[in-house]
Amino acid sequence: MSNKIFSLLLILVAQQSIFGQNKKAASAYPQSKSFYQLRLEDEDAAYFTPEKFKITNDGKSDVSDELQRAIDEVKIKFNFGIVFIPEGTYRISKTIYIPTAVRVIGYGKKRPVFVLADNSPGFQEQYPQDKGNAKYMFWFTSGIPKPGAPIPDAGASTFYSAMSNVDLKIGNGNPSAVALRTHFAQHSFISHVDIHTGNGKAGMFDVGNEMEDVRFFGGEYGIYTFKPSPGWQFMMVDTYFEGQRKAAIKSQEAGLTIVRMSVKNVPTVIETNPGFYEKLFMEDSRFENISGPALTISNENNAYTQFSLKNIDCNKVPVFAGFPASGKTIPGAGAIYKVKQFFHGLQMADLTAKPVHNTINEMEMLKSFPELAKKDIPEFPEIKSWANLKTFGAKGDGITDDTRAIQAAIDKYDVVYVPQGWYRVTETIKMKPKSVLIGLNPIATQFIIEDNTEAFGSFGPPKAVIESSVGGSNILTGIGISTGASNSRAVGCKWMAGANSYLNDVKFIGGHGTINRKKVGTAGNDFHAQSESLWDTQYWSLWITNGGGGTFKNIWSANTYATSGTYVSNTSTPGRIYAMSIEHHVRNEVRFKNVSNWKVYALQLEEESKESSECQPFELEDCSSMVFANLYMFRVIRVKTPYPYSVRSWNNKQIEFLNVHNYSQTKYPSTIPLLDVNSGAEVRPWEFNRLLINEIKTSAATDIAVGKVTQLAKGFEFADGICRDSKGNIYFSESRQRRIYKWSDSKNTLSLIADFPWEPLSLGCDSKDNLLVVFKYVPKPGYVVNGQPETFPNPPDAAGTSFSGWGNSGFGTLVYAMNPDQPEETMHLLEKAQLEKVANIHKTLNPSNTRRDSGDFNKVSTINFKECWIAPDGVTIIPVVYDLARSNSLIEGFPGKPLYSADEYLKRTVKFNVGPKGYLTDPQIFTEKGEFSSTVDDEGNVYIADGQIYIYDKTGKQIGEIEVPERPSTIVIGGENNQTLFITTRNSLYATGIK
Repeated sequence: MSNKIFSLLLILVAQQSIFGQNKKAASAYPQSKSFYQLRLEDEDAAYFTPEKFKITNDGKSDVSDELQRAIDEVKIKFNFGIVFIPEGTYRISKTIYIPTAVRVIGYGKKRPVFVLADNSPGFQEQYPQDKGNAKYMFWFTSGIPKPGAPIPDAGASTFYSAMSNVDLKIGNGNPSAVALRTHFAQHSFISHVDIHTGNGKAGMFDVGNEMEDVRFFGGEYGIYTFKPSPGWQFMMVDTYFEGQRKAAIKSQEAGLTIVRMSVKNVPTVIETNPGFYEKLFMEDSRFENISGPALTISNENNAYTQFSLKNIDCNKVPVFAGFPASGKTIPGAGAIYKVKQFFHGLQMADLTAKPVHNTINEMEMLKSFPELAKKDIPEFPEIKSWANLKTFGAKGDGITDDTRAIQAAIDKYDVVYVPQGWYRVTETIKMKPKSVLIGLNPIATQFIIEDNTEAFGSFGPPKAVIESSVGGSNILTGIGISTGASNSRAVGCKWMAGANSYLNDVKFIGGHGTINRKKVGTAGNDFHAQSESLWDTQYWSLWITNGGGGTFKNIWSANTYATSGTYVSNTSTPGRIYAMSIEHHVRNEVRFKNVSNWKVYALQLEEESKESSECQPFELEDCSSMVFANLYMFRVIRVKTPYPYSVRSWNNKQIEFLNVHNYSQTKYPSTIPLLDVNSGAEVRPWEFNRLLINEIKTSAATDIAVGKVTQLAKGFEFADGICRDSKGNIYFSESRQRRIYKWSDSKNTLSLIADFPWEPLSLGCDSKDNLLVVFKYVPKPGYVVNGQPETFPNPPDAAGTSFSGWGNSGFGTLVYAMNPDQPEETMHLLEKAQLEKVANIHKTLNPSNTRRDSGDFNKVSTINFKECWIAPDGVTIIPVVYDLARSNSLIEGFPGKPLYSADEYLKRTVKFNVGPKGYLTDPQIFTEKGEFSSTVDDEGNVYIADGQIYIYDKTGKQIGEIEVPERPSTIVIGGENNQTLFITTRNSLYATGIK
């Protein structure tokens, strides 16, 4: 026998052995379980039944053309929607195209099965002109293909497409067949699908966005993929691979983010294309009977190559990792072992460590092979318990007020199924502790509020469209939430449910990704047509707070009208984020404040040129015990301006960043990926594998000495509005950026305490340390209260200053108060009151500077105002005067003591006396210097900011000067025993000792 024939025989024997093992293993593996076991009624859906289409579901007739017709009809009629597939076997012989926003969903006691017939035409030959060199059973596309034209592959704007609860099988004689081509983007996914590839090529080619509970059997590859279409990560949860002939996954730049994957009987688990990189994160997974290296890592010394694995159990995996370029391998630790952690790439052990290219490998031997980690995605209640919302009278036509019907359904039933429709609400929808709300397409199924809905307008604390219970086990899935464009109090969803809750497949509508309905008679908002003046005028789209936690998967938050896409605050309840895309906000994309015990996987941030060229993507403050894995931060190709930082870190500890991608196609990615605000430490690499923030870093510049001006913090646009509380803490703001900061005197740290959608003009504190915020309120056109529009006429003293013209009118200058330690929970509007109702005045807060270009500064300053705002302490007031709209800060006035205020127009400082009712009297020129701000020390010396800072004694004699590196804007004396002068400039906060 020749050597050639002998070799062929060995190959055949090996293949038969593998196929026999695969058949045995597959038969031993649990059969697929139908996720939707009953038919769900939806008048807008298509049902692929013999009554509607010329088909049989016994696998005998070819249903290809009729299935394509069902899918196309949904797209043509509604622009998006659902095709329901009943239980049965459906034979196809050609590629089926699924366009944008159409979902194919199976139902029945058993999952329906699509079978590619044996020897189907065209599935035998190679296709060199095709990217995958293959032919596909199902191809997700950006639109309906046109005859004779190239197939419009799904891309970066292909949203809301999906396949769920069907199984796919490739018949014999189709060696070039791939079950799915899925190059789609946000809110597109594959879930609850088994793919039996047999002797076909692969189960899936060119992945996109997210998958859950997908199992791959056979094929050369389970998945063969390049970069997802928008360049984002790819999230995989609860997947299984068995019997692939070459590798479970072959990838290139896919950003694979994998949690709970089982792989069995394959040569390789992850194979990276030679010469390219992969950013792989994997956790809580199992490898069994892997003949070659479980991982093949190409381009091993490049910063883009980033491998991070935790808690990987291995059985019969002799080589864990191989590096083809160098020939280096990392062997396993015995027959059965656990990879506790494996990191490869550019690493930093702490904020100040130099980046080094390194491999960390921690393994331990095991006596037995552990079971797969427990799922954190809760089981849905039995489908027979689901109540259909429309049986409660909800219309879903976008016009009828469905609030009562929705709330009635929730109050009566634990589980409510929401068919397709746009359900208009006018009040907050509140979930019970066990409430479950289930939709199946978040663009076709929405809860919406119209512009200028009364309950969500005007000024007030955050008000949610939908609100979870506190600590409950709520589930909300497959529903879009639209807060409109002009609803200034709106929050899309306020989530306070517990660790076993679940928010999935939810789109916060507004801006990019908005698709309108084609159905006649249905209302909808065209968000692209709204005025830019309404951008950044609402609260956060998703607010997780008050102990909220659970699992958050496949969330897209890109509503430009919101302050930020997601805000997580005040929770230590465990939370997991799987694939969250937050984009296109004006000031902030995402904030985490006072959060611990969270894992955030595949968080993607994007700044668009027009909306968010000046957006701070990521704020992380007072957080601990958190992991951010496969974090992508991107500025689009249209951005034409630089921005300094991607992440601002404040007072954090035990934070782990894994696989960070900070990038843009232009020369303007964020300059610094991470700034630790209080230490000033900067993380410079744009691409890195691992960074640890091990402990709270305080400012290195806290030695505040007399005569020395020390920079405490930097990076502001225009810092002003400074004030102090009784403990010596300092507050200031950035008006245009709508941010309020606190400098803690005891901790020597800066924190961001508020970023409400209200422009702060100046700040003050009452005698109980409530923070008072004078802010600008612009009424929304069309908003009415009790049938009347909101109007804010200027006070009489507006006359005499040109500032009141040319657009500086028609808004309200109002005041709200809050506890700065609990800003969101305590903020409330102060009502105007008649001065005569104030029995006792401890303190007044007056404009620190006034610009009067008609020469009436003294007259206006000494006006006997009639109205005031009364602080929560009852003894601090703010006079109702027009010049609060222009002032850079507030200056304290105590009855019986002098007050110094700047005549900004004439650049002088005037001394007044403060009367018992808070009126200013006896104006006298103190000095011919003055600009925005002044302050007085305990000895009566006056500090005046005017380019530099000048010091005067009580008589007006200059006794000193303080040179500041930048032009001062506002100043105040605070700190322990009032011994420190704090200075805001355009870009920084400074301090200097005065005693």
